[in-house]
Amino acid sequence: MNIRRLTELALLSAVALIIFVIELRIPNPFPIPGVKLGLANIVTVYALFRYRPSETAMIVAVRLLLGAVFSGNPSALLYSAAGAVCCLLGMLALRRILPEQQIWLCSIIGAMLHNIGQITAAVIIMRSFGVIAYLPLLLVTGSLAGLFTGLCAQLLLNRLKR
Repeated sequence: MNIRRLTELALLSAVALIIFVIELRIPNPFPIPGVKLGLANIVTVYALFRYRPSETAMIVAVRLLLGAVFSGNPSALLYSAAGAVCCLLGMLALRRILPEQQIWLCSIIGAMLHNIGQITAAVIIMRSFGVIAYLPLLLVTGSLAGLFTGLCAQLLLNRLKR
């Protein structure tokens, strides 16, 4: 990996982290605990279609680790990591079959997989299947958030192609 590529990845990681921290500081407009837009995922979806899988994974890992530090909530790292791994693996698979014009669909499915990963982590950590009742609501809101972030990533990709 050359210096230019490493610098690009570092900048994308920083942008994702900044967006993540800003989103933490904005009061949640949704009356549902735990629901958020996940705006930092715009960077992830963009990177998924512009960089190698390992490079995208590095961006996600940096955002996860530093996000846990900057948010002051390291215990949330387990939930975030479970969601991020499921999301990233699913979107990497989808990237192989979906055309670039359907990034929004990849993002929706990625958001849903993120929610499934988080709920799976919650079931394991809390040793209770009761949290699964929260999954349908998370899947609906996650789909909407995934659509928004996917459309933003699509716009970003189209603009930066020029």
